[in-house]
Amino acid sequence: MADSKAQTVEDSISLRAGLGFSALAVATFQLAYSFPACSFLIAVYLWSLFQLTRLKTPRQASCFGLLVGMLAYGPQLNFFWTIFGPAAVTLWIVLAFWILMFLILGRSCRVHFGKLQATLLIPFLWTGLEYFRSELYYLRFSWLNAGYVFSNNLTWLPLNVIGMYGMGFLLMAAIGGCAMLRAGQRLPATVIIFASLAMITNAPRINSPSIMDSPGGLQIAGVQMEFPSESEVIVNLNKLVKAHPQAELLVLSEYTFDGPVPEKIVAWCRYNHRYLVAGGKDPASDSQYYNTIFVIAPSGEIIFKQGKCVPIQFFKDGLPAREQKLWDSPWGKIGFCVCYDLSYSRVTDQLIRLGAQTIIVPTMDVVDWGRHQHELHARVAPVRSAEYGVPVFRLASSGISQCVDATGCVLATAPMPGDAAMICGTLHLGKPGSLPWDRVLAPISAGVTCLTTAWFLGICFWRRKNP
Repeated sequence: MADSKAQTVEDSISLRAGLGFSALAVATFQLAYSFPACSFLIAVYLWSLFQLTRLKTPRQASCFGLLVGMLAYGPQLNFFWTIFGPAAVTLWIVLAFWILMFLILGRSCRVHFGKLQATLLIPFLWTGLEYFRSELYYLRFSWLNAGYVFSNNLTWLPLNVIGMYGMGFLLMAAIGGCAMLRAGQRLPATVIIFASLAMITNAPRINSPSIMDSPGGLQIAGVQMEFPSESEVIVNLNKLVKAHPQAELLVLSEYTFDGPVPEKIVAWCRYNHRYLVAGGKDPASDSQYYNTIFVIAPSGEIIFKQGKCVPIQFFKDGLPAREQKLWDSPWGKIGFCVCYDLSYSRVTDQLIRLGAQTIIVPTMDVVDWGRHQHELHARVAPVRSAEYGVPVFRLASSGISQCVDATGCVLATAPMPGDAAMICGTLHLGKPGSLPWDRVLAPISAGVTCLTTAWFLGICFWRRKNP
């Protein structure tokens, strides 16, 4: 598209204003993800991106999109360098690409469709791009989206209705609505939205007696260990049973064992009359395996297995699971996510469709990846609990382990680093969970985004053929 065409953009902004909005976007994103009390600033971040769709040229939109994406995501994902080395730069650029795409598409909508139509489309474009980069392609990565930022402020947010993708959609739609008001009304309306979100996300929590104080439930406990030996597992299981004798179900992390569950551990379950959940490898061939969660009964039998649905890219993490199913346990229907599977709504949604009443998540987060990686990963479980209305028990190899109730409140944690640290809690298995409405909205938004992208690519192709 020729740069001269950009001059038709209504109410376009200058290069200087673009720099200002970019700086504001980066600053508010970092504050929102660094301090729970500042999570409402994610709305200011989205507002800044909305303003950047008014840039004068496609080149400016591309440059500012890449700049904002790198400066927003890079510092939060600095542990990529620890894991991947210099290749981390490429991954940061890949994530920044989605911000670049949003600015280009948003600006193109303003040019070709006008202000009103663009304002209506922009929430769908934002949600579609977020959903696509989180769920739909090989390098999918859901962390750092607009929904996860509220993981510590879920008290008054109806995430069970709107979902994490729906949160971003509603904020962007509200920002667009303010932009359509008269000049003297825009600023007050926008400030009201930001102030309201700040009050909602920082309001004191009111615990639900029906959830917190109800009798019964599954008594569950776990102990953190990273690449332990069989003898270390037995020693720590003995300590766990002694510290929490009421625990009916014990949980160990993903990759506790470098193969199937050893016979000594099976014998321990038989001797101590305990159910045990533990991660290991289920061989598929001489060279391949499934990263699997095993459930051992007090009889010593392996009564349930679930493989990892989405092995981590660039890691030796096994084959994708052939199916998802629930364990019909003595306490109710339990779903299992293996570590990073919990980050994908397309994985967890299936468990809820099957009727899961709770989700257990054995996790491997290597201690060398650093505290911030563990803190970002710990944002996922509360959001999932709040979305589905089911409790989640997450046991990580080196922290941060969590016991989360059905409202997204973290009832207990084990620290990072925390070798041999224990965690226990009660999971109240009520009615099966339900899906928020954004599970319909997000795929629709992805479709709208693909069609819009195809439309503009078609225009570019036609102009090249017909100068």
